[in-house]
Amino acid sequence: MASDPPPDGAAAAENGHDHDNGHGNGNGPSPAKRPRAVISAAEIRAEFAHHDAAVARVNNGSFGCCPASVLAAQARWQRLFLAQPDAFHFHGLQQGLLRSRAAVAAAIGAADVSEVSLVDNATTAAAIVLQHAAWSFAEGRFARGDAVLMLHYAYGAVKKSIHAYVARAGATVVEVPLPFPVASADAIIAEFRAALAVAKAGGRRVRLAVIDHITSMPSVVIPVKELVSICREEGVDKVFVDAAHSIGQVPVDVRDIGADFYTSNLHKWFFCPPAVAFLHTCKDDPVASQLHHPVVSQEYGNGLPMESGWIGTRDYSAQLVVSEAIDFVNRFEGGIEGIRSRNHEKVIEMGRMLAEAWGTFLGSPPELCGSMVMVGLPGCLGVESDDDAMRVRTMLRKDFAVEVPIYYNSRRVEGQEMAKDKNGDPVTGYVRISHQVYNVREDYERLRDAVNNLVAEGFTSSKLRPSEKTRSFGMMKLQLASTQDAVADYLSVGRVTRECCSGSAI
Repeated sequence: MASDPPPDGAAAAENGHDHDNGHGNGNGPSPAKRPRAVISAAEIRAEFAHHDAAVARVNNGSFGCCPASVLAAQARWQRLFLAQPDAFHFHGLQQGLLRSRAAVAAAIGAADVSEVSLVDNATTAAAIVLQHAAWSFAEGRFARGDAVLMLHYAYGAVKKSIHAYVARAGATVVEVPLPFPVASADAIIAEFRAALAVAKAGGRRVRLAVIDHITSMPSVVIPVKELVSICREEGVDKVFVDAAHSIGQVPVDVRDIGADFYTSNLHKWFFCPPAVAFLHTCKDDPVASQLHHPVVSQEYGNGLPMESGWIGTRDYSAQLVVSEAIDFVNRFEGGIEGIRSRNHEKVIEMGRMLAEAWGTFLGSPPELCGSMVMVGLPGCLGVESDDDAMRVRTMLRKDFAVEVPIYYNSRRVEGQEMAKDKNGDPVTGYVRISHQVYNVREDYERLRDAVNNLVAEGFTSSKLRPSEKTRSFGMMKLQLASTQDAVADYLSVGRVTRECCSGSAI
């Protein structure tokens, strides 16, 4: 006999999961609602003991983290499904998803649980919104040539989705060329206004603006509420905020932000296992009922929350443990607000420590940082391409056991020289460091020392580039492999032809 599913929504509400925190900033349940001892440093280490202790992991931003207690809850859901799939499907799944959606609705200040859908990740949420925009072009509701606006630093998958869905359907895509390093929110707002004017040139309609809340690479907190307000003033039809990194890093109150669509991952900074995100829509918006999940199931037409709640047989367990993630958060002093504040303070402190050691600077002021910050690398490392950045990142991982993303800054602020380090070398490479509750100072010191060692040894990124001889040899190998494949295909076709002819003769 299968065990009972976790408690229903009523029990969750009694635990404080279905209520706002009373602070008006959409950060989830108040810690006071679940009084217990504040988590200790030893307990934090135990919760993340499954992390590779040999690696300085200063890259929470890419994949997030999940504590052992939440993983244990996820495993219980998985076993429940495997023990009796039919009972799980008909009696446990939707009830559990509703409880998670209610917890998210409370955490983000949504007006109603019906406004929240759970999806795998922010990329899926983007596909849902952009698919509708593409249909609007295809079905004649939008005119060919109408504009879609996006930031230059939009996440790569989202940029490609914009081109795959709406540009292909006939949209004109206009990019906002944001400066980096960035000095202030005003600089971002000015560039956004200028790009919006370009998008509206000649009387063109701007059908959709896609705005990041926190850009991924380079990482910058965008003044999203101000940009949404500008869109309203300028007659932009709809605003989609891609906030993949936001919940757990910055305050999220969807009603205050005022976008039509808002998505954020719960597995990056909110301690859920991968992969789970939410997409918020406004219940009074007629477009909300026209959104559909790209994977069509028997739930098609029953509303996006239901469509997203069943896309075929799969593992839904990550979407079922949001309440347990909130329980974990509330073990910390100040709950998610306290975690966020301490992470911000620590990442700025560590960023400044690195910048001082390397003679560089932060890529944006602290007020435009959350729990991630960009730090310039010494210019003498000579990062001159995205490939250089990736090769240096790989070297840091393999040779120094440091995991950190590296960004190549190919863009220059118009009218300004490339920013330089203390030795006068242009800074073209940046590390993006994260701080999460499991990080310690030694993680950042290992990164500092690794880069200092490279500088002392006279290392440059060019030393990792394949030589001309190596590239030529590689091309010869590719050509030889291509020739061998062609011969094999020819022989295979000949063999099939002979067999077919033989069969016909019989």
